[in-house]
Amino acid sequence: MSRRALLFGARGQIGHFLLPRLCAAGVVVDAVTRGDLPPSGPGLHWHRGELFAGADLELQPDWIFSGGPLDGFVAWLERSAVRPQRIVAFSSTSAASKRDSPDAAERALAARLLASEARLAELAQARGAHLTLLRPTLVYGAGLDRNLSRIVQVASRWHGLVLPRGATGLRQPVHADDLAAAALVAASGAPPPQPCYDLPGGEALTYREMVRRVLAVLEPPAHLVELPPWVVRGGMRLAQLFGRLDDAGSAMLTRLRADLVFDGASASRDLGYAPRAFQPDRSMFVTRETS
Repeated sequence: MSRRALLFGARGQIGHFLLPRLCAAGVVVDAVTRGDLPPSGPGLHWHRGELFAGADLELQPDWIFSGGPLDGFVAWLERSAVRPQRIVAFSSTSAASKRDSPDAAERALAARLLASEARLAELAQARGAHLTLLRPTLVYGAGLDRNLSRIVQVASRWHGLVLPRGATGLRQPVHADDLAAAALVAASGAPPPQPCYDLPGGEALTYREMVRRVLAVLEPPAHLVELPPWVVRGGMRLAQLFGRLDDAGSAMLTRLRADLVFDGASASRDLGYAPRAFQPDRSMFVTRETS
């Protein structure tokens, strides 16, 4: 008997890769989008739905995957009567890395993620569902992220990118398809023994090297310009005054020198997680779908 899965974030960056994996595995998929409905087909049914408002979808899936905003999924699950066997939900390593940030907005993000994780655990337990939380690092692969794809957009426009000198903090960019593979194993294999897994990329490299590799795949390749940190900080303040850089500040500059490295050993052991090294190409930063 085939399994039935409800997929939130089906047209997001993780869902872009998870949806075809589910279909290839013979899973019947109910995919949710807030936009126009793509055509349904054998084993794939599209539904229009909202996370933060709207009615229950009145489905009875065996598995639920949440690849969108975690707080939105919690809000939907609180309104729903669904009782799945498994729930696999994506959070973020930001829940840990930004908990003590000097930036109030980043601390609020971490607090929101942690609160959503805790509430989701309560809801899953109350419904007898096995919950697995997955915390990826810096996600790329479908042009829908707000990190590397934003760098590509800026560098393509200006034919280069400015970084402060000393951007040596380590990063572990992770391809969204590797996350999709882990999510499918978490739902279809034996119940994972841990409630939460960090999912880093397959390589730790400095922020500067990560950016250098991204700029090298552009056509034509963009230049990396390194300036003294005080010059970059002054430029950012000026940009903020003109409303051009609302979501960046000193906390971001500080993080460029900090190592944000997580251990994927438990995910490797329990989920067979084997993420690829960071070898980008231009197609990974071209927008493919939106939810």
